[in-house]
Amino acid sequence: MRYVKCSTMALAVLFTASCSSKEPPPPAKTVFDPLTRQVDRAREVQKTVDEEAEKTRKEIDNQERGDKPSP
Repeated sequence: MRYVKCSTMALAVLFTASCSSKEPPPPAKTVFDPLTRQVDRAREVQKTVDEEAEKTRKEIDNQERGDKPSP
């Protein structure tokens, strides 16, 4: 009976130690990496364009109402 308790505890400790990894490995590079980088850059550019368009739209609306232009 004593061996069963010791072996059960040893198995629990070994299982816990083997399942805990320090950090996951980096993702493997694929043939799609250059394409995904281009898509990410395009999204950032589109975001910038949209922000500038919104800023211009607001300035035009302000001028139509006769408000002073924002600095």
